[in-house]
Amino acid sequence: MASDKEYLGFVLDQLSGLGDISYRPMMGEYLIYYGGKLVGGVYDDRFLLKPTKTALRLAGSRSLPREIPYDGAKPMLLADIDDKEFTAELIKAIAADLPKRSK
Repeated sequence: MASDKEYLGFVLDQLSGLGDISYRPMMGEYLIYYGGKLVGGVYDDRFLLKPTKTALRLAGSRSLPREIPYDGAKPMLLADIDDKEFTAELIKAIAADLPKRSK
């Protein structure tokens, strides 16, 4: 099932305070980037984030569930998109855990 562009708009609005958020459509879903780093995506109208070491530690304090974005994929963290501040903190932590982009 493809994600609804309206839901993507909602997610982007919730993340607007972060700045430097971008997305890329991919096979009916949307990959989400922060600072040019892939931090998660919108899959079946769910906002899922990469489970980096720091993200897992932070998510554990909120008991965020893990969900599979698509068949054959590894579990990702289901973001509480209604909690903008915590989600922003989580995204910053994920980006910090990821390697720098090569040019």
